[in-house]
Amino acid sequence: MRGSLRWRLVASYVSLVIICIGGLGLVLYIYMQQTYLDLWKTNLFSDARLISSQAEPFLIEGPPYDNLNSTMQKNGGLLGLRITIMLPDGNVVSESSIDPAELKNHLNRPEVQAALRGNEDSEIRLSDTLKKEMLYAAVPIRQDDRIIGVARLAISLDKIHANLAIARQTIIIGSLLTTFLAAILAILVTSYIISPLNKLSEAVAQITKGDLPEISPSQRMDEVGNLDRAFNAMSHQVHQQLGELRAQHETLTSVLSHMTDGILIADQEGMIRLINPAAQQIFNVDETGALDHRLIEVVRHHQLAEIWRKCQMSGTPQSTTLETIPDRLFIQGIATPLGSTMPGSTLLVFQDLTLLRRLEMIRRDFVSNVSHELRTPLASLKALTETLSEGALEDPPAAKQFLKRMEDEIDNMTQMVQELLELSKIESGRVPLEKRAITPYELIQPAIDRMQLQAERAGLTLTLDCGRDLPAVLADPNRMEQVLVNLVHNAIKFTPPGGEILVSAHNEPGKVVFMVRDTGVGIEPEALTRIFERFYKADRSRSGGGTGLGLSIARHLVESHGGHIWAESNPGQGSTFYFSLPIAKD
Repeated sequence: MRGSLRWRLVASYVSLVIICIGGLGLVLYIYMQQTYLDLWKTNLFSDARLISSQAEPFLIEGPPYDNLNSTMQKNGGLLGLRITIMLPDGNVVSESSIDPAELKNHLNRPEVQAALRGNEDSEIRLSDTLKKEMLYAAVPIRQDDRIIGVARLAISLDKIHANLAIARQTIIIGSLLTTFLAAILAILVTSYIISPLNKLSEAVAQITKGDLPEISPSQRMDEVGNLDRAFNAMSHQVHQQLGELRAQHETLTSVLSHMTDGILIADQEGMIRLINPAAQQIFNVDETGALDHRLIEVVRHHQLAEIWRKCQMSGTPQSTTLETIPDRLFIQGIATPLGSTMPGSTLLVFQDLTLLRRLEMIRRDFVSNVSHELRTPLASLKALTETLSEGALEDPPAAKQFLKRMEDEIDNMTQMVQELLELSKIESGRVPLEKRAITPYELIQPAIDRMQLQAERAGLTLTLDCGRDLPAVLADPNRMEQVLVNLVHNAIKFTPPGGEILVSAHNEPGKVVFMVRDTGVGIEPEALTRIFERFYKADRSRSGGGTGLGLSIARHLVESHGGHIWAESNPGQGSTFYFSLPIAKD
């Protein structure tokens, strides 16, 4: 029954009616609900303005506010509303429902904030005091051009919801009745339309079974039955062939879509006939802008078009490697003739070797940097030991000085090895993070206390500017203190005596941004993008001492917390380091 044309027509018609009536009813209900709420808001604002004018002389007179509270209680009883009068600092001085002394400060309420800015605002939320959903409306109380308080009126939404429930029930009942009548009408109309098709269907079924249908000669059902059998046989064959082709196409499409290598097929005229998503990404084109366009227009690199030309002329595979501009991608292109499969066409495969190339460069740079950092202290140690061997041991003061320098060089190498191990653990995720919700002030203060003496010895002013009311962040305090100490230590190291260092934090949507600003020597623009690399030192003025690993460790620690770290600087005008941490969810 459900697979019949009759059922599909009835179901489609009834579904359309249900969708239309349901949509209309929903729109009508939403409109009624909004209109009803807007009417209540308008009335509340009107009453709130009246209340504000009554409360103004009492607020001007000042405490105690017993007369104000008595007046508001009477007004609340007459209007059937909850009236609250508060001062600009958010303290409640009058309440029509309960004792004002029992209420908390209301400064953080959105409608109160809006009223203190001189606006009229409304808000719907659950009342902390009454545990009911309330509609609030707040207006400023003015003395001339000065806001001296806020008048807020509130009403429970229970009555509004009850009236809306009646309207909703009426809409639902009306929709059900309309749908029922529409279903009956659909059944009658569909039966009238489908009746001749049912007779034809029965005749076709009999012919399929090999039976001769009993039909009147005037209807000529025998000829319709023969035509239908031939059509069904042909339809079955075509459906089977299309299914096989569709399966092959889906397999090929799936393979091409999931390949990381770019694939292009160009015909003998150099027109693109196929392109997969990887190739679209490499050459920054879409399928529409690539198909039926010339190869050179899509790849936009002469070398890649040249291997296609050579492949066409020689009939043998060709390959090349190049770096694209301005994306700086390292691409290997391979052109292969498709031969008899697609005569005259060429398969072009493009492999993005950028990551492998960059990893190789990073590996070479790392080995070079480690070698350089170790070569200097080792050379110094060798020179010191040779000096001691050549007779410096006979001079105890000199020998003691040389041994002290050897100890310093060994300490430097030990520190570098420890920081390398630390960085390796952080990068591999083997450093456990004991995250907890902590305020930015509690995060910054220990680092300031730890570095204050060092800043004073360097003749610098170290200042903390962080509000205690900033939202808490989710962080490991010890690891974030390590980041802050590193940034403050760098600021002290590269700021001349008499300079200033400011550590602060501020709130942005979804995160807290920490800042360490100094008045030191600054960083060259071309170095800003590389200062967080291992062993990188911006210039001579910022290269004295240290291993060049501190900022790299700081970057990995911040990123392991889901944050971001960056720097801004102008040479000779100081530097500012920023990092962000996500706000802890309640």
